Amino acid sequence: MSKEPKKEAKEKIILGIDPGTNLMGYGLIRTSGKNYEVIQYGVIQLKKYAGHELKLKKIFERVSGIIEEFIPDSVALEAPFYGANVQSMLKLGRAQGVAMAAALSREIPITEYSPKKVKQSVTGNGNASKEQVAAMLQTLLNLKELPKHLDATDALAVAICHHFHEGRVQTRGRSQGWKSFIEENPGRVKK
Repeated sequence: MSKEPKKEAKEKIILGIDPGTNLMGYGLIRTSGKNYEVIQYGVIQLKKYAGHELKLKKIFERVSGIIEEFIPDSVALEAPFYGANVQSMLKLGRAQGVAMAAALSREIPITEYSPKKVKQSVTGNGNASKEQVAAMLQTLLNLKELPKHLDATDALAVAICHHFHEGRVQTRGRSQGWKSFIEENPGRVKK
């Protein structure tokens, strides 16, 4: 009885984005099988731009630049949470849409995760604070120190969440196919 040679896990790069109109966090991780490591993280500073339209243009340019530099295999975004301020929600949704457009223009599949799902995936608690998420990421990713802006660690959390759930969710841009849908939803398909 012969053993088949072990297949090496394909290396992938995931770009996580925490959308914002004043600060937009981004985080890149490299994965191979169950292993992962940080490539880079930071924030896109948008406060200095006066008009919302100019902020959207800068988001598109900066996210496009990050994509061109690191060529991620997938992009994961934190979905906007529902708040009382409709104008803030609209602006946040536009910022997220522009980041999505940057990825989709390069045919990179995107996936959205709710803030609760991201926190649950990283800390085990869907109601964790930004500080608790950052502290857990510091441990998981062996970060020497936390960044000044926790929007960056939020973006890393989105990338880690995607890594943990990869293959179990439907991505936008490229379908994972009917076979995986049927396997995951046997009660929704009539035979």
